[in-house]
Amino acid sequence: MSAPAAASRPLQLDALCISEEITVLDTMKKLDETGQRILFIVSDEKVLRGVVTDGDLRKHILRGGGLEDPVKNAVNYHPKSLPLGRRGEAKALMQKYTIDAVPLVDQKGRLTDVVFAQGVNLDNRRQAGLPVVIMAGGLGTRLYPYTKILPKPLIPVGEMPILEHIIHRFRGFGCTDFRLVVNYKKGMIKSYFNELEKDYTVQYVEEEQPLGTGGGLCLLKGQIDSTFFLSNCDILIDADFGDIYNHHKAQGNVITMVCAFKHFTVPYGVIELGEGGEIQTMREKPEMNFLTNTGVYVVEPEVIRDLEDGKKQGFTDIIDKYRAMGRRVGVYPISESSWMDMGQIEELDAMRRRLESQSQT
Repeated sequence: MSAPAAASRPLQLDALCISEEITVLDTMKKLDETGQRILFIVSDEKVLRGVVTDGDLRKHILRGGGLEDPVKNAVNYHPKSLPLGRRGEAKALMQKYTIDAVPLVDQKGRLTDVVFAQGVNLDNRRQAGLPVVIMAGGLGTRLYPYTKILPKPLIPVGEMPILEHIIHRFRGFGCTDFRLVVNYKKGMIKSYFNELEKDYTVQYVEEEQPLGTGGGLCLLKGQIDSTFFLSNCDILIDADFGDIYNHHKAQGNVITMVCAFKHFTVPYGVIELGEGGEIQTMREKPEMNFLTNTGVYVVEPEVIRDLEDGKKQGFTDIIDKYRAMGRRVGVYPISESSWMDMGQIEELDAMRRRLESQSQT
């Protein structure tokens, strides 16, 4: 889910401890608040009883578990830990079991400290190494006047364009083959990446007229014959792309959609009417929880082969087609804080602030 907080920003240990009776939803909120991928279940005497990670919550949800279930349904009650005096073994333990943190306990089993992976320079990321197709041909009308001068993929977010940020995230998981579907101001995009010193390849697929995500993919027929990632060019996610790919294959999906949990509190009282127009229910500032499409997918190559040449269509149309055929289309859930969108001016400004904050930690 969200990226771990930097070692330079110390956390109080109590902030990482929860009760096993709180809900899965509240646990997700706690992970977002702390910026960590792990929380600890302790007794009233602070004895370590278990741990729960973003991955544990994801597995719970994919098994059909609910957000209002107690988190004890997702907890690992046999966590890896070390006595306080064996702190020096934490790095080897994290490397052996591919975990991001090791709790340290005293002689009575009480949680005393935590060693996080970022403090010992570990990289436990699973490698994906798939081709990546990025839809980079849109007009970006919601980002006007920026897009009057620049194509949306080249709008700067910090020290580099958004498209370069996206590529770097995939590059960190072993992806080196990038295909850009370009149209609007494509010459500027090609010039930028052709002149950039890089350790990956970029190929361009030129769209003569807007075809939507599905139509743009049909231009890749005969070019991709393996599973691939598909991404919009205005989003960033903090996620383990290797784990996303492994989940996709394990589930036997033809398409896996990466979705972010959204928690929204309606700022007003909500009235629901009965058939006769009388008030049926009144809810004061109700809370809503739902999954939203991030614009990142894992896709099997047959999807490209099945596309009709030259037909304009969105990717959701393609998903509906496979679902109607009885094919498996799955979801990989991430937390709300793990997804950044810059489709509108306000969202672009928020992304810039978040990336600036991350760079300072």
